Amino acid sequence: MTARLILLAIALNLTGCDNIATMMADPKIAQRIADSKAIGSACRYGMRSIEDCYALNEKASKAAIFDGWKEMDQYMRDNKIEGVPSKAVKGAQPAEEIIDEKAGDDTGKDKGGADAKAKPKAKPAADKAGH
Repeated sequence: MTARLILLAIALNLTGCDNIATMMADPKIAQRIADSKAIGSACRYGMRSIEDCYALNEKASKAAIFDGWKEMDQYMRDNKIEGVPSKAVKGAQPAEEIIDEKAGDDTGKDKGGADAKAKPKAKPAADKAGH
């Protein structure tokens, strides 16, 4: 009888081992992972590629984003749900200025962009008075 109670007590203690790690985890970290999974799910539903999702959410956990994206992808396939294209975009990146040196006539310009055949500066007023 006592052996059965001991075995029962050990079995009950071992069943809680998985939950111990969850209970001891920082709730902020758990929330951040849940948020990242939600971001991944939203990206998949919004028909964004996983790479775009990573680029738009640089601070979020990439592993959790991928998990959320993958779970939503499977859910959408199983239930034959079509994604909705997202219309919102992150702030536009400043466009790079493309300079084509062959396109313009740069014969009179040096490397600094200043005119190589610049007009000479006017003489100071003191020199004009002496003539």
